Amino acid sequence: MKLPTFFIPHGGGPCFFMDPNGGPPDPMWQPMQDYLAGLIDSLPERPRAILLVSGHWEEPQVTVHTGTQPELLFDYYGFPEHTYRLRWDAPGAPAVAQRAKRLIEAAGFAVAEDAERGWDHGVFIPMKVAVPGADIPLVQLSLRSDLDPEAHVAIGRALATLRDEGVLIVGSGMSFHNLRERGPHVTERADEWDAALTGAVTEPDPGRRAERVTAWDRLPHAHFAHPREEHLLPLMVALGAGGKDPARVDFTGHVLGWTVSGYRFG
Repeated sequence: MKLPTFFIPHGGGPCFFMDPNGGPPDPMWQPMQDYLAGLIDSLPERPRAILLVSGHWEEPQVTVHTGTQPELLFDYYGFPEHTYRLRWDAPGAPAVAQRAKRLIEAAGFAVAEDAERGWDHGVFIPMKVAVPGADIPLVQLSLRSDLDPEAHVAIGRALATLRDEGVLIVGSGMSFHNLRERGPHVTERADEWDAALTGAVTEPDPGRRAERVTAWDRLPHAHFAHPREEHLLPLMVALGAGGKDPARVDFTGHVLGWTVSGYRFG
C-alpha cells in the first residue's frame, strides 16, 4: 500500500522535552506535539522504514546516511542540561539508504554517503514524539547546499517509488523560520505568508503546484518568513515524492507569534 509523504514542523530546539521530570511542554508547543504524536497512527499501515530530510543537514551533493546505529547530534544551544542527554535509539536503514541512493543517481544527481554523522535535532526531536519506541528504522538524507528548489523537487520525485515499498518519506523543517522575529507583531505577516504558501501547496494541478511552490520567494512576506530557506526546502522533497497525489494541510498552529503549518501528500 502506498504511503503518503509529509512536510512536518520539528519545533524549536528540544521544545517538547524541556521539563526534566517528563511533564508537559510549554502549552504553546502542545498542539504541535499532539500532531506529531499521531503521525504514525494516521497512516494506512505502519512503515517498515522512514526516510527523513532535515533542514539541519546540508552538503554540496545530496548525501545519504548509511549508518546502522547513529548517535544524536545536539545541534542546539543554550537549553537545559538534561536536553543534551536525550535518547532516541532507532536503528539506521542501510539497505533503504542504498536503494534511495540508486534512485537519486538514476535521476541524474550525484550522491555521497556518510555513515558517521549523528542525527540532528530535525530528526530526533520530532521522531522521539512520533515514534517514541524508536522501533522504526530511519535513514536521513541531506539537503543540497545550493538549496535549489527545483532540484529538491526532482530528488523527491526520484524517491517516490519508495512509497510503494513501505518507506515513509518525511520532510522536517518549519514553514515559518525567522529566529530574529518573534512575538505578536509577527503574526499578521506570518498569517499572510502561511495562507499564500498553503494555497500553493494545495494547488490541485500537480505541475502547477510544483511551479508555485518552487517560486516560493515570490509569495507575500517570503523572505520575512525565511531569511534563509533551509527550513523550507524539505517541503520540496516531500512535494516531489508526493507526485500527483492530492495535498492537504495536516497541521496549523501558532508558536512564538509565528503561523506554522504541516502538509500531507496522498
